[in-house]
Amino acid sequence: MAARNFLLPPRLRLGAGCFQALGEEAAQIGRRALVVSGPHTAALGRTGAAVDLLRAAGLVAQAFSGVDKEPWVQAIDEGTALGRAMGADLIVGLGGGSALDAAKAIAVQIASSAPIAAFEGHDKVPAALPILAIPTTAGTGSEVTRFTVVTRPGEQGAQVKMLIGSPHLVPRAALLDPELLRSAPPAAAAAAGVDALTHAVEAFVSDMRQPITDDLALSAIRHLAPRLPRAARGEAGPEDLEELMLGALEAGMAFSNASVALVHGMARPLGACFDVPHGVANGLLLPAVVRFSEPAAEERYAAIARALGEEASPAAGAVARICAACALPAPAVYGIDGEQLARLGPQMAHDALQSGSPQHNPRLASPEEIAALYREALVT
Repeated sequence: MAARNFLLPPRLRLGAGCFQALGEEAAQIGRRALVVSGPHTAALGRTGAAVDLLRAAGLVAQAFSGVDKEPWVQAIDEGTALGRAMGADLIVGLGGGSALDAAKAIAVQIASSAPIAAFEGHDKVPAALPILAIPTTAGTGSEVTRFTVVTRPGEQGAQVKMLIGSPHLVPRAALLDPELLRSAPPAAAAAAGVDALTHAVEAFVSDMRQPITDDLALSAIRHLAPRLPRAARGEAGPEDLEELMLGALEAGMAFSNASVALVHGMARPLGACFDVPHGVANGLLLPAVVRFSEPAAEERYAAIARALGEEASPAAGAVARICAACALPAPAVYGIDGEQLARLGPQMAHDALQSGSPQHNPRLASPEEIAALYREALVT
């Protein structure tokens, strides 16, 4: 077995009510905290509650709630300016994947004189302020990963999603409180859960896998699969929420240390060109990519099917049934049709390959095969 690094936050708290330990945890890391969240989290009162907990523990704390559906560079710049002005030495990310990704990017920019775009790629980040992550969705796993994805404007009104990977982006601590999942709308919960499921599936088949990521990935699938349909129907109870948060955590640990693969490589251009939310993009693409990849790693995908609870089924069918049960929006909702894919597909395939993720897939895909997979997944 080849030697590999395995990165995790030094401190994790998981369980109902652990959000209340924010002040205690933060006081071990810094003295002046910027709380990064989105307007929805702020409207629920959670951003203010975080500031109150930090101040009660003796920290100076301010809130920045300017992160909307995507962590745009403009929001990163605004949060950076506020953090620098207050002399922040700790960034608290509170919210879904966009807020956590923004918190990481702000932590990098405050510690550097360069714009966040200078660090696109892997292992280019020289330093970052310490990050304390508090997810309010069970999906991205950003609370335990070494990655952030930041959106910037591209040519002709398009978006570019920059992937940045560095050990400096692994949070110093994370609080995983399943009670924070209660306010997620069913559609958002379903998309986040499918994102986590995709992380687990891709980590298990990635050529960067290692024994511990294998165990985490299969465990994540077992935790997630029975509960995703209930979350999509708005029927998830307290035990379901705990299992979903644990599954997303395990999936995040797995893919951060084993890499994602073809689905994620294809999902980023799909989101950039058609503004498809990341979890939805993964769910739309996952069955077709598994069907394409399954012949190259039959034993691996058979283990995935068993973890999904379908002993004798091909993994592609089992994955398709889970995604269908989550009632994700149809591609047409985002204006995707055959004509659009014929025009944009070749560039999307090129961008997918440029991301680097597809090279870790068990079956390598050519640009033409990727364009065909987009058509199969989205218009046929």
